[in-house]
Amino acid sequence: MHGRLKIKSTAQQEEEKRKEREKKLKAFVSARDAVLKKRSAGEHDEEALQLTQQLLSSNPDFATLWNYRREVLLHLETLREKDEVQKLYESELHFIEACLKVNPKSYGCWHHRSWVNTRLPQPDWTRELGLCDRCLSLDERNFHCWDYRRVVVKESGVSAEQELQFTDRLIGSNFSNYSSWHYRSTLLPQLHPQPVPDSAPNTSPSPTTSPQFHSHRVCEEQLLKEYELAHNAFFTDPNDQSAWFYYRWLLGRAEREEMISCVYVSREGQRVSVAFSKPVHAQSEGLMLVLDGQPQQVEWRSAHPRFRHSPVWLCDLPPGSISDISNEHNLTIHWTEKHTHRDCALYTGSAESWCRDSATDQELFRSELSVEKSSVLQAELQSCNQLLDLEPQNKWCLLTIILLMRALDPLGHEKETLAHFQTLKEVDPMRSSYYSDLCSKFLIENTILKMEYAEVRVFSLSNKNLTTLCHLDQLLFVTHINLSSNQLLRLPPQFAMLQCLEVLEADDNAIESLEGLYHLPKLEEVSLRNNQICKLSDLESLASCTKLTRLDLRGNPVHRTANIESELSQLLPLVTALSL
Repeated sequence: MHGRLKIKSTAQQEEEKRKEREKKLKAFVSARDAVLKKRSAGEHDEEALQLTQQLLSSNPDFATLWNYRREVLLHLETLREKDEVQKLYESELHFIEACLKVNPKSYGCWHHRSWVNTRLPQPDWTRELGLCDRCLSLDERNFHCWDYRRVVVKESGVSAEQELQFTDRLIGSNFSNYSSWHYRSTLLPQLHPQPVPDSAPNTSPSPTTSPQFHSHRVCEEQLLKEYELAHNAFFTDPNDQSAWFYYRWLLGRAEREEMISCVYVSREGQRVSVAFSKPVHAQSEGLMLVLDGQPQQVEWRSAHPRFRHSPVWLCDLPPGSISDISNEHNLTIHWTEKHTHRDCALYTGSAESWCRDSATDQELFRSELSVEKSSVLQAELQSCNQLLDLEPQNKWCLLTIILLMRALDPLGHEKETLAHFQTLKEVDPMRSSYYSDLCSKFLIENTILKMEYAEVRVFSLSNKNLTTLCHLDQLLFVTHINLSSNQLLRLPPQFAMLQCLEVLEADDNAIESLEGLYHLPKLEEVSLRNNQICKLSDLESLASCTKLTRLDLRGNPVHRTANIESELSQLLPLVTALSL
């Protein structure tokens, strides 16, 4: 009927769209080929700018075209006066701004804009700062724009105080602005740094000196203000993660200094083990061993060949150099790269000796939540508990409470921490494995502290639902370990750091890999009942443990292997007590 629009069928619409796409594609390909041909011919003229502009206006992510465009601009720059160059690049900035409207997160656009401002005779940084403000008002998480803003701020001389006020405005309008919180964390240490205690210059760290240093830390007065800001955010929206991450940053800005944390000497093995506060590559770090005043030519190796960087490094001393038990020896490890050293004395009649910092001295397990004044942390814990009363299933609140408890008293709060972990697994089952691993980490840390307080070399964590092993470099002196009745799947390569281990009990787990049982010079007895050792090859690493004489493999699938006893006797000829 007259006056009515004819409704096209779906097939007709699709066909029209297809033809339109083909038309656009044909035009784009034709222009692209023309541009690439001109570039191959070395043509750097106005036509090249027009062609690249045509293409980039529809697809700003064509990096090759931006590169060609820069080549053209550099050439034209040599042909024009300074005023004309200024106009050329200002026109380029207008073009880039139009491209940003097509794709505000185009890598090519932002990179090209930064480059153009370096070529401008008189860049207008105020204009660039305004552009950043407009872009961030449209998308506050545009990290390309945040990166560009930092460049603009640096070049324009905008003060850190002004930028902090900028984050105030953004956070005030939206607590969920993670980028603003992060930017704030980079500004506060500049504006409100924590004073660093005076120390004598050019001195090596004392073994009793805490390895914490206070760079990138915020003074306590400002911290209290920031706590209040974070409180306002997560009490407003307890389920938004941005403020919680920032809050954890406020509570935990301690970083460990690079240092030699331990030196161990074995007279029987004529071996030295050196532990560092962080994984290092000793072969390139300028590590030197001096024995009784004489530098020694030694070869450093990590505890396991898989590690290029490791917190524990080993070397063999020259034969006979310390074997006489009636002699005393003084050993020094020099770390020339860090201008520090560690001494260790091997006394007459001693089979071994060590010099180390305890985990307590190192504040080793408080790196996530460094120790501020106890009263401040107590107040924070009280605030989080109040929020938990209102939001009993809030995972961010639960996790923060756990971390606060560990900062205040990890052993005293152990039972409460375990209960909170169980709640976390229930309210956030998707991350149950993460919480299990984190809980295992904290249990291992607590056990190391208890072991040190008791001054024993036995490490027992049976029936604790462990899912992972960590801090194994802190168990260098342990002689007996009991890891039975847990949920471990492997003994990782880091296990090879346990150079004093004599007895290992790891029954009733689900262990499939023994990769970490590698060149343990004192290991005599291993019990692996009821695990998942399936193949003879899984046991090959044990052949490197030359003192191993007792091995229990009952309840493992490997016992079904044909001729298993004879195969094992060939693989492990020194094992005299084998249980299958």
